[in-house]
Amino acid sequence: MAEAQSMPAGAGPGGAVAVAGESGVATRMSAPPSYDVADFPVPHGREEEWRFTPLERLRGLHDGTAAAAGSIKVDVTAPEGVTVTTVGREDPRVGKAGVPVDRLAAQAYSSFEKATVVSVPAEAVLTEPVRLALHGEGGATFGHTVFEVGAFAEVVLVVDHTGEGLRAANVEFLVGEGAKVTFVSVQDWADTAVHCSQHSVLIGRNASFKSVVVTFGGDLVRLHPRVSFAGPGGEAEMYGLYFTADGQHHEHRLVIDHTAPNCRSNVAYKGALQGERAHAVWVGDVVIRTQATGTDTYELNRNLVLTDGARVDSVPNLEIETGEIVGAGHASATGRFEDEQLFYLMARGIPAAEARRLVVRGFFAELVQQIGVSDVEERLIAKVEAELEASIA
Repeated sequence: MAEAQSMPAGAGPGGAVAVAGESGVATRMSAPPSYDVADFPVPHGREEEWRFTPLERLRGLHDGTAAAAGSIKVDVTAPEGVTVTTVGREDPRVGKAGVPVDRLAAQAYSSFEKATVVSVPAEAVLTEPVRLALHGEGGATFGHTVFEVGAFAEVVLVVDHTGEGLRAANVEFLVGEGAKVTFVSVQDWADTAVHCSQHSVLIGRNASFKSVVVTFGGDLVRLHPRVSFAGPGGEAEMYGLYFTADGQHHEHRLVIDHTAPNCRSNVAYKGALQGERAHAVWVGDVVIRTQATGTDTYELNRNLVLTDGARVDSVPNLEIETGEIVGAGHASATGRFEDEQLFYLMARGIPAAEARRLVVRGFFAELVQQIGVSDVEERLIAKVEAELEASIA
């Protein structure tokens, strides 16, 4: 598997490394955020942020022609002490973690009726996850969810997406001082579904946020996690796993904006692709602001191509405004099965199909262990097995 790496001293062909203060390179965070759809022109596919996305498959979510006439069933399971309320746009918590940065997110914001706010009280240490299950029942729906986690609380949040239809949403995370949050998002939509969402995370002083994004289903899934730091000492761990099959488009675009000193971020996304017209896109942007001295960051994307006809676009970027950091780097790799790995296993009597299965399971094993929720891990492993059966058949 060929791998390209870059460090702050230079630039590689797969991604950009720029010291913004010296080169004049405009940061990808410079596009003005807005709640107003009119502030974002309808994309045509020539724009940098849209050049990989097949716009016609958004079925009107990007240009305002998808009317909010669909339905989605939402079930919330919350441990004792957690409150779940519905609020309007005027609630001060709505928009606090981040404002929409593209037309899809602005469309979702202007179209939702009520926002759901899930509040975890300060110092609560929850032994059971907070679970949201969203099941699309057809048509276009728009949503807004805010997870508010109090200071020094510890919680696991699991959001599960199934069913069909079109879904555009914004999800916000307000992570209080010293809090520890693990967020698991599973996209297991029906084959015809479209799902686009901006995840905005604001991490408090000495707090930690871990995200595990798992994408299997859907005709088109486009997720846009964005992380910023409200104080020093924050940590962000962003993990992702996607299995992109025949005709699917899975796109994950991350931005981590280091705005405070002595914060750490680590990104690791892995994908497997199979079938004609399977297309995966991963874009990882890390911005280190002038005031973010002592930053330590690294981002990694690896892809395993199982069959001919699949395509991967992987674009890591670093934009650095200060040299007073601990470290910053990125790596990207895309390749097929290693013949040596298969030969090693088959030489020990393991059939070819089983050897392929073991290689892929090993490829994903590290990320599966990051989930930390046994039933989700078991379901994920079963789904990987089912996808591998399809690729081997």
